[in-house]
Formats: sequence, structure tokens, C-alpha cells
Amino acid sequence: MRGLWPMVTALVLCFAGPPWSVAQDLEFQAPASVSDAATPGVMRDLAERLLPVYQEPDPDRYLANLSALQMAAGDYVAADASRESLRERRKHADSGRPGSRGTIYDVYAHAKSLETEDHLAFPEAFQRTYDEAIARLSDHDAYAVEEWLQLSSPESRDDFQSLLLQQRPMDTINQADAVKLVWAYLAYQTYREVSPLVASLEAKDDARRYATDDEILIPIPWRPTLHVRVIRPKGAAGPLAALLELSIDPSRNFAKEYAAHGYAGVAAYMERGCAIPFVPYQHDAEEARALILWIAKQPWSDGRVAMVGEGYSGFTAWAAAARPPAALKAIATSAPLAPGIDMPMVGGIFENSAYRWSLQVTNTDPSLDASFADDAAWRALNEKWYRSGRPYRDLGRMFGRPNPIFIRWLNHPSYDRFWQTMVPFREQFAHLDIPILTTSGYFDDAAPAALYYFSQHLRYNPHADHTLLIGPYDGSVIQHGSLTSAVLRDYAIDPAARLDLRELRYQWLDHAMKGAQLPQQLRGRINYQVMGANEWQQAPSFEALAADAQRYYLDASGSGAGSSHRLARRKNPKLAAIAQTIRFKDRSDAGWLPPTDLITRSLVTHNAVLYQSDPLPKATRVSGLVKGRLDFEVNKMDMDLNIAMYELRSSGEYLRLFNPAYELRLSYAADRVHRHLLKAGERQAVSFTVERMTSRQLEKGSRLVMVLRVSKRPDREINYGTGADVSEESMADGRAPLKVRWFNDSYIEVPGQAVPR
Repeated sequence: MRGLWPMVTALVLCFAGPPWSVAQDLEFQAPASVSDAATPGVMRDLAERLLPVYQEPDPDRYLANLSALQMAAGDYVAADASRESLRERRKHADSGRPGSRGTIYDVYAHAKSLETEDHLAFPEAFQRTYDEAIARLSDHDAYAVEEWLQLSSPESRDDFQSLLLQQRPMDTINQADAVKLVWAYLAYQTYREVSPLVASLEAKDDARRYATDDEILIPIPWRPTLHVRVIRPKGAAGPLAALLELSIDPSRNFAKEYAAHGYAGVAAYMERGCAIPFVPYQHDAEEARALILWIAKQPWSDGRVAMVGEGYSGFTAWAAAARPPAALKAIATSAPLAPGIDMPMVGGIFENSAYRWSLQVTNTDPSLDASFADDAAWRALNEKWYRSGRPYRDLGRMFGRPNPIFIRWLNHPSYDRFWQTMVPFREQFAHLDIPILTTSGYFDDAAPAALYYFSQHLRYNPHADHTLLIGPYDGSVIQHGSLTSAVLRDYAIDPAARLDLRELRYQWLDHAMKGAQLPQQLRGRINYQVMGANEWQQAPSFEALAADAQRYYLDASGSGAGSSHRLARRKNPKLAAIAQTIRFKDRSDAGWLPPTDLITRSLVTHNAVLYQSDPLPKATRVSGLVKGRLDFEVNKMDMDLNIAMYELRSSGEYLRLFNPAYELRLSYAADRVHRHLLKAGERQAVSFTVERMTSRQLEKGSRLVMVLRVSKRPDREINYGTGADVSEESMADGRAPLKVRWFNDSYIEVPGQAVPR
């Protein structure tokens, strides 16, 4: 279940560290697999040997870890007593409120104790304990415990297996690692026994707590029918404000989560496969407004609605905001899509994934569902098209399934009225005066859309009540609501960034809808985590962040093509240029894609020019949006670029400042609504602003690195530079290579300043 495994991982880490006083390591040979018949005995032996020597100065941590060792050793009566002592100590502390993460082990330990002492079958003992414990909890806390109890055994198994493999090469184990391993084993054992019992118990508890209306159908003339589920807390004193998510995915049903937080939870999705076909983006605003008006008229509604969502459901909230009904009082979205901005194109460049996605969401044949998950087949299609040199419009024909929706999108390469009517545009932002929360990440694919909504809203309504929360998160973290570990794709994440983003969103909603206090992390307009500094900062605007921007010139000095050139603080008075040639007819690189590692020890120079600064004399913070001006001469009327930024540390590691790289079709750099072609054969300049934010404290001695790449890749539209409709260009238009000269008058402006001592 979404959001569950991160909680359990955090629980294990919380109980397992930091280590107590140094003690002698224990002899230990880890089994090869969780499924080994000897594994339970090996873990029991480890726990029994550790119990007599275990020490920990913190009383709460001692009791928690002691109970885990006792359970692993099979002494459930003693473990039950230890957990009762722990509850007594914590009952007046915030961390020990009912429903805390330890509740799951309170229930399990007591049930196993009853099984031992009263000779009850475990299912009966667990049901009795569960009913007693959960009945005392609030809706919010009961929901949290039920989420944890629904952890799938494969996830807990994988975590335990991973720790076994780490320990396998060693023949001893220190006490800290032993306790961590015991907690992972206990989690696996607990959820394996509990999972089959939870569903019926949860259903019984839900019937006591909530009023549920399933499969309400709201027909809308000439539109797909809306399927709606409403869940309300029975304990509510009167009508409630509603939280609404409108999705295209039937599985996105968080109505109970909304109700557990004290709202009328409304989850809706649009029927697909009916007589009226589903068309992405074009009519969602109408469905959203119809839903809001319907909610406002219900007897359980107090007439106020807040829309929430991620991805597509984040877009539907913004679609409603173009002409918001009076009942719409707030919006809280994470990584929302923005059609025409980041989907189906990004930076004006169409992505093959949009063709795949458009087929998937409009598919009405269940037998084809599995084909959409076959990544290898789609990579093969990309490479086949790339090698063929055929126009981009032929992608669907080559797959054998032309898609009129994708072709319709290709007919609108500019941000014209087709896209403008789907979400607020220009003056519509000026009239949007409800509170809005936008959550995004430095490594989130959807960051350009989130920043577009935020910046446009503030541009046309400088006093808008719009809050941005952004940190070192990618799409997976945004979806789950928290980091699963201290490392994100080999990138070490600061402890300060390890927030529960979903709970933070509910705290913001309570502020917007109920007048509750605003959480500290959301009291600024831009709230951002400074990677490497382990702290959060706040700023009133991107302009304020750019006040101390440092300019770096793209100096042509260096050791030649294919190696790095200088990012120089001073412009070279002698004009020079770096020459670059891109051969469109060369398709030997059909299997190549730009790397996406967040941390690496080398950079790929394929179709790219690298620039790096001198070592920084002081630790320096880079926070905000990178801007720049490219001074160049090219023999084509257009070209596509992508720009990546790194910190090159003295250790030799390259750390990305944002990801994916910023993509840009130069003819749309000045204006995404109108295309302005380049002047072939003339020296010219184009300014740009990277539509991805970053914040990082660069170490003293590190270098700032920029990778400037001409885009020619199998999973993107290829711009051959004729100035015609790019989707209609083919390899025949690329007989002449693209030749560009980057002059050293080019520069980037990096928003940052030296860290004061």
C-alpha cells in the first residue's frame, strides 16, 4: 500500500539507532535467504545471545529494542510487558500518542502473549487484541495503524533479505547492526502472520467509523460518466468540508484517508471504455466543476471543497481553477501535470512516452493492458523509429496503432488556445484568489509544471496566497509522500528533508479550511530544503533568490572538443568560439539515452560540450533558477538543447543539482506561444531560464559543471532545423549536419552566494 513501507523502514531505523556504548561484536553467520529453513532458528539464537549484554542509555529506546529482541527470541510474555512499560512512559508524550508506529507491535506482542498463556489460536488472539486497541484510537490514528498493518509480505521480505545479503560476507555482527537486523526480521514475521487477518477486521472497524457511499454515478451530458465514492466520519458533529480528487485511475481512491483526517472524502474517476470516449485534458474542467457543484448541494457538505491530487489529478484541480466555482476554496497538489508545458512535450519537444500514455489511458481492450507495461517493447519501437529516419508523425503507424489524440497534440506544437483553455492562462491567474499549495522536487519529472503554475500565478497576482514546498524529491517520493530511506538513487539525503509530505499537506489543508496553525515548513512563499546544509530556508520569490546571482561565462578555453571548457567568472576580452557538429544521419547511437544518475564519477559527452568552473574558494549556496544567455552561430533555423548542472566535488563525484536535464527548443525560448525561428548563418543570442529549481550548499573546493547538449535521441522528436513543422521533418531534412559555434560571450547566472563563516 502507498506510503506504508517508508513508515516501517523509518520505524526500524528509529528503534535501531544510534548505537549504545561500544561492546564486543557477536559471532554470526547470516543465512543466505529469508526462506532458509534455518533462518528462524538463526535469528532466535542471535536475539537470545544479544539479550544478556544489550545496553542502551535512552530508556524509551531501550524498552523498544528490548521488546524486539524478546519477540525474536520467542519470549512474547516478556515482550508484552516491555511494551506496556514503554506505553506507560510515553502516554503523555507526543511521540507516544495512540496510533504511534509502535502500536502495531503492541498488538502483535499482546496477541502472541495470549496465544502462549491462554492457549488461544493466533487469529482469535489477534482479533481480540486488535479490536481492543483500535477501538481506542481516533480515526486518524486508526487509519495510520491499518495502513501499516496492510504492508505486503514481499516488501518486508525484500528489506530483510537486503540486510541479510549485506551481512552475509562477515562472520561477526556489532550490536547496532544486530538490533537493526532483528527489527527487519520481526517486521517480516509480523506482517506475514498479520496480513491475512487484517482485511476483515479493518472492514468491521470501518463500518463503525465511517458512512460510505460507493459507486455513485453522476452522468454529464456528452461526457463520460463520473464514478464517485464518498466516505464520511460518523463522528462528525455536522456538515463537513470536502476533499475531492478527480482522477482517471480507478485505483486512486483515497476517500477514506480524507475522511480519517476529518473531511468528507470524495474520490472520483471518469469512466473509460463507454460509448463516449475519454479524451485526456480537454474536458476535465467541466467534470471537475460539475463535481464541485454536486458536492456543495449534498446534505453532508458545508458547501466548501478543496481539490487535491498528484500527476493527472493534480492537473484536474488546476483545470477547475481556470473558472473556479464559488465552492472551490483551496487547492493542494503535488507534481501536477500541465498540458502543453510538461506533457506531451517538455520545453516544446514532444516525448515518445506521451504516445504510449495516450494509448494506455484511452484503451478499451483489456487484452492489451499488459503491452503497456512492456518497457523493452517500447524501447524497441523508439529505436526502430530512430533508425528509420521517418517523420515523428509516423511513430504510431510504425507501432501499428495510429492514435488520433496524439496526432491532434502534434498539430499544436505551440502553447496556443488548444492548450491555453485547459488550465488558467494569463489573466485567469489574476482572479485566482484561493489558497494553493504546490509540492515538487529537484529531481521530479513534473517540476516544470509545478513551477509554471506557481510562477504564473504570482506573475499575474503578486499577492496570491500560493505556497511552494520543494526539496530533494523525485516522482516516487512525491507519490508515496516520504523518502523510503536516507539515500535516493545513491544520493545521500539530509535528515531535514525526510518529511511526511502527505501529513504536511493535511496540516496545510487544516490551516486553509479550518483555521489551524500553519506548519513551520510552510510559512514562507517558497519553502526549500538546502541540500548539503541539512536545513530549510524560505524566500518571497524567485527574484529574491536571484538577487546575488553569480555570472559565469562559457569560455572557449580548454583542452579541445570532447573535454571540459571553463565556466569563467570574467569574460574573455578576446572573442572565441567552440565548434560543435551534430550528424543527423548517424543512427549508430539508437540505443543511447542521456544518463539520469543523480551521482556519478564521469560525465558522458555525447553531442555535448562540458564547462566547469575553477574550484570554489568558499562553500557556496546555489538556490533558485539558473538563467543564461547563449551567444552562437548555427547553420539551421532551429535546434533542441538540454542543459544539466552538477557539483563536481573534490572526491571526483558529480552530483546533479536538478534532474532530469532542462530541455528547450530554442525557437520557443522567448515565447512558448509563438515560434521565433533562428537566423541560419548569423551570430545571434537567445536568453533562457531553467524551469527546474535547485538548492544545494556546494563544498569549498568543488566546481560548478554545466553540460550543454544538442538533443538527438530515440525517445524524443528530432528537430532537423528546417523551420518547418518538426513532427513532419525526416532524415531527408538532415542531410547537412548541424554546425554550431558557441561564443564566449555566452553566460549563465547561478543564483547563489558564499556561505558566511
